[in-house]
Amino acid sequence: MAVYTAKIELSTRGDSEIIDITSRLQEELARLPVKNGILTVFVPGSTGGIITLEYEPGLIGDLQEAFDRLAPRNMPYRHDRAWGDGNGHSHVRASLVGPSLTVPFVEGRMTLGTWQQVAFVDFDNRPRRRSLVVQVIGE
Repeated sequence: MAVYTAKIELSTRGDSEIIDITSRLQEELARLPVKNGILTVFVPGSTGGIITLEYEPGLIGDLQEAFDRLAPRNMPYRHDRAWGDGNGHSHVRASLVGPSLTVPFVEGRMTLGTWQQVAFVDFDNRPRRRSLVVQVIGE
């Protein structure tokens, strides 16, 4: 088994922006000599998450509204009192979603469903530069 590591760089707007990274992940796989294994994508930091979804405008809006209901921006958070940065809701949302996802791949293609994409969600309350870690293990 071989292990390969790469990074995907993103500029984000924050505020629960959802960015489809499926094609970027597939491009990373295509440049590697391995054909079968697993791909893991991980976001360093505590205000971002990795999800799968059907990446279409209706669901994107529904999901962003669900995040607003689960962890509203305008309620008091202990994190905000401690740090004064106003992104307590961002940390709660990211903790609920999680920072990584692993996808098997076969014959060089991720085994995603027909309508399934991989996306990065930036929950922070400001624009950011993000660097996602992609690690591939395979043969």
